[in-house]
Amino acid sequence: MTIDIKQLTDDFLEGDQDRAWERIEELKSLMENSHLTYEVLTKAMQRVGKLWEENEISVADEHLATTTCDYVLSRYAYSKKISSTTTDGPRAVFLCIEQEQHYLGLKMISLLFQEYGWQTKLFGANLPLEHVIDTVEKWNASVVGISVSIMSHVERLNHYVTELEGLEKTPEVLVGGRLAAQYDLSKYCSKHTLLVPDLEQIRLWLEDRKGGEHNHV
Repeated sequence: MTIDIKQLTDDFLEGDQDRAWERIEELKSLMENSHLTYEVLTKAMQRVGKLWEENEISVADEHLATTTCDYVLSRYAYSKKISSTTTDGPRAVFLCIEQEQHYLGLKMISLLFQEYGWQTKLFGANLPLEHVIDTVEKWNASVVGISVSIMSHVERLNHYVTELEGLEKTPEVLVGGRLAAQYDLSKYCSKHTLLVPDLEQIRLWLEDRKGGEHNHV
């Protein structure tokens, strides 16, 4: 049995939180494998994005779908007892650059880090650079995950990467989001920046570091 992405998308667009959750919960494969669940939610939201780009749904519809998906994601994390309360793991912060609003993919990545024993701070949408710098320095974060989804924002991405990688204690910068999956953003980053087009690459990165043991600081 597999999940019907169209039906899940329709649940999101209708704001039917309970039915959307039931579709996830009734599949053992999803309840046992968070990576598969995140992929399913990603596909559903990608379909929402496509409908919005084709003017088949309104901005209000897209917002309702986002909050419904966010509810399902939070409920899933709670059911799996995924938590950021660990106190002895390496530290990572996640954010969307200024004026970026699409945070769900970032939230999935933050949860995936938590499953691998990382301490995380998820700032979500629209975080100015000075607050990123302040948090990284005070909290001693060794990884910064940045999401970018709109092409007009990529020059701002370059500023974030340059400033973060210029810190005395340099964090490893990971760049993801819709644009990272569609375009080569390397010219807006540095040779040290890791571009992550999908969740699978994040999972492999985490596996390689075994919870941060080999993380660059």
